[in-house]
Amino acid sequence: MKFELKTDNENYSKSFSYVLVIAFIFALIIILFDIALKLGIIARHYKIDYNCKLLSVEKATTNFKRLSRLSNLKSKQRIWEFCREVVK
Repeated sequence: MKFELKTDNENYSKSFSYVLVIAFIFALIIILFDIALKLGIIARHYKIDYNCKLLSVEKATTNFKRLSRLSNLKSKQRIWEFCREVVK
């Protein structure tokens, strides 16, 4: 006849490893979210820079509309002033 005795050490190690896995996954999600957010900001900056340079070459209304959406500026004069600061 075999007699087995379960100890609490197994339960603690399983629960501890489970908590570590959850913490690792949570930290990974936060890091990936931060990277995605920063890449979005960088992409928006380059779109604004590109459209301002394009506006200085070709003064089309489509360029004003794109910059108006990106910069939340409505008047053409403010967009011009904004682009002068960006292109410097």
